[in-house]
Amino acid sequence: MSVLTIKDVAALAGVSPKTVSRVINGEPHVRPDKRERVLRVVGELDYRPNAFARSLSSSRSYLLALLIDDPASGYAADVQLGALMRCREKNYHLIVERVERVAVDWQNELSRSLRGLNLDGVILTPPLCDDTALAKLLEKAAIPFVRIAPSGAESASGYVRMDDASAASEMTRHLVALGHRRIGFIKGDPAHGATATRLQGFTSEMERSNLTTDPVLIREGDFSSRSGFVEADALLALPDPPTAIFASNDDMALGTLMAATRRGLAVPQTLAIAGFDDAPSSRVTWPQLTTIHQPKAAMAAEAVDILTNPEYRDHCADPNYRRAIEYRLVVRGSTDAGAGATPGAI
Repeated sequence: MSVLTIKDVAALAGVSPKTVSRVINGEPHVRPDKRERVLRVVGELDYRPNAFARSLSSSRSYLLALLIDDPASGYAADVQLGALMRCREKNYHLIVERVERVAVDWQNELSRSLRGLNLDGVILTPPLCDDTALAKLLEKAAIPFVRIAPSGAESASGYVRMDDASAASEMTRHLVALGHRRIGFIKGDPAHGATATRLQGFTSEMERSNLTTDPVLIREGDFSSRSGFVEADALLALPDPPTAIFASNDDMALGTLMAATRRGLAVPQTLAIAGFDDAPSSRVTWPQLTTIHQPKAAMAAEAVDILTNPEYRDHCADPNYRRAIEYRLVVRGSTDAGAGATPGAI
């Protein structure tokens, strides 16, 4: 079979190759009827433009990079999937790079790697999204970037985030509504901006509910299941232990569930457990975890949409490139015995 070319698509759609190129690259200034014809032909032929040829015919490489801190985390897996699927839809390629900032010369190493890639853009995930040195490195290299879930808007770039503080407040409100008054809270890695905002949401809601936030009930984890186990075990060893524990991510909530199981505590009858993120692991334990659904894949897809906008490079500071994605509270059996798994929920 002969390889389809952009000229074949143009001929069948009755337009010029330049028009086909504009439609494929998402550029403006194409009449709706022509755009519709091109997209119909592209779909019928299952046409996939050659990335090398595209890069030669334009100033873009059609290559994006996703920079991550911990590739083994469930968070990173969801973000990668969301970015990859959206890149595939837009005929872009995605590479994933781990940034290990413990090395003394990490900035020089990363700078060398980026220079050799000719990237169209970079997606920064937590906690890299809050690293000012990394942002300056990308700005110096003239590589546009979008941050996922930054703690602030210090850098003149686009970002995609959800309201972590409001989400943590809603989870706390859920626990209070169930009758819990002595609630433990396990913080995450202090290097992540979300750690402080989730704690803020918890403490603010406790105050609004006229409840005392006992400092003894607030423990510092690092977002790992092991830290959740260790810190939850310490909470449960107190003379007056909490009746509910809100861990600020699902991995730590799973560690909390293990600590409760080790002590023979019934969940949620004796101890309610709540997490945050709605990771796949939250649905494959028993009882399933009550959590906050953070649309990680959707945020990554939105970041790709921003980076692939032809106008973004010259307007990175435009507020229109700062997006908010909605979260939702997901109530399951770890806080409400009546909310057990339903058929097909796993």
